Amino acid sequence: MRHTLPIAPQFYVTAPQPCPYLEGRMERKLFTALQGESAQKLNDTLSKQGFRRSQNVLYRPSCADCAACLSARIDVGKFAITRGQKKTLNRNKHLKRKATSPWATEDQYDLFRNYLEDRHAEGGMADMDAFEFAAMVEETPIRTRVVEYTDRDTDDLIAVCLTDVIEDGVSMVYSFYQPDKTRQSLGTYVILDHIAIAQEAGLPYVYLGYWVPGSPKMGYKASFSGLEVFADGEWQEMTDPAEHDSRSHPISNDSIIEQVANISLPDGTPLRPQSNTGPKS
Repeated sequence: MRHTLPIAPQFYVTAPQPCPYLEGRMERKLFTALQGESAQKLNDTLSKQGFRRSQNVLYRPSCADCAACLSARIDVGKFAITRGQKKTLNRNKHLKRKATSPWATEDQYDLFRNYLEDRHAEGGMADMDAFEFAAMVEETPIRTRVVEYTDRDTDDLIAVCLTDVIEDGVSMVYSFYQPDKTRQSLGTYVILDHIAIAQEAGLPYVYLGYWVPGSPKMGYKASFSGLEVFADGEWQEMTDPAEHDSRSHPISNDSIIEQVANISLPDGTPLRPQSNTGPKS
């Protein structure tokens, strides 16, 4: 009888490119393909280790001389809404939520383009066409939903969030909204509603993506109570955002080999290379 061993996922590193969050720094990502029958389990497991999904790829920052980006999630059980967040909910009472299968529409793409042109005109997604947008939404090997928010009176599409449902929570892959409605604080509202979604489903966490100290684009994430960040290989409660700086200490960063070796697979097995087969210097 022939026995076959499970094939461990292969990890790769992107070439350095300018960081979109901190001026003057370069970003690099560690990534692996998300495919096959074990895609959902792999996504569940690596999400708990600070990875994020983009289509059929899982990635995590792996910059050579910076460790500023921190994966963030909200512990729903520890979340306590603030007075300002209650006002945000009240300002958006006219919106209704609808969760659908991951299928791209023209209305979504039009809203997406308006959002990018107003908020991220110089970003890496600025040139994304309708076909690439459809791929972002539809190319998913796991349980994904498109959560739409429309005006109850006009039925206009106001906000959209591409959301993954994972083992221990909901993961907000990408959200966008009408950029001219600044008073409604739509970005905050969508997060608040995802906290409600997690509560309704009995899931403990809402994964927000990355929080970057020193980046104005990411500052709003630190305003949510119950926030945790993945730092030094574990989830840590965010006590004071000021305690986290935009670290740039190349000597303190683990090498790529060390980073991969400390990743655990769905069966709990770490990817530590054996001493007789590890890469040679």
